[in-house]
Amino acid sequence: MSSQILEAKRRLRGQMARLRGDVTPEASARAGRLAAESLMELDLVRRARRIALYAALPYELPTRPLFAAVVEKKGVALLPRTVKPLGLEFFAVERWADLRPGDFGVLEPPTAGGAVRLLAGDLVVVPGVAFDAAGFRLGHGKGYYDRAFAIELGDSPTLVGFGYEFQIVEAVPHDERDRRMDAIETDQKIRDCSGCLR
Repeated sequence: MSSQILEAKRRLRGQMARLRGDVTPEASARAGRLAAESLMELDLVRRARRIALYAALPYELPTRPLFAAVVEKKGVALLPRTVKPLGLEFFAVERWADLRPGDFGVLEPPTAGGAVRLLAGDLVVVPGVAFDAAGFRLGHGKGYYDRAFAIELGDSPTLVGFGYEFQIVEAVPHDERDRRMDAIETDQKIRDCSGCLR
């Protein structure tokens, strides 16, 4: 990755951190509910065989309302655990209370039942620092999701970015290793980046 792209990503992460600091707890809770309701209304979600999501960090758009809605519809949700050196594995979870702090303070699922491989027909809700309308996503820089769902692996699930509306920017700096989202859901609207909502 070029030094210019790395610097642009660093600047954008700083800009987003400042904007996230302005979100009140009340506004955050409301935004999480709105985004969850909007996403769960999509045919794309209803058709999905399995749905994976993540336990949001305190400064991210809350995912607990989405978790509750997914479990109500599908019986379980799949959540990630980090595995060494820089990988993700997904496990079925029925209760938020079963999650425990893992790497970086992120709540992770227990390993009972074994890891589930996500494939075409599944849907994965993906965190991000920023997104653009083309589906490019800026993460925290570790590349977990880019590697877990790299295009060259084939048979990929549908990826839906999840964030606040202010996290949508004109263009996210990226290179060929950055995995695009198929759609992006915010607290204000859904964006189709790949034709998956048609």
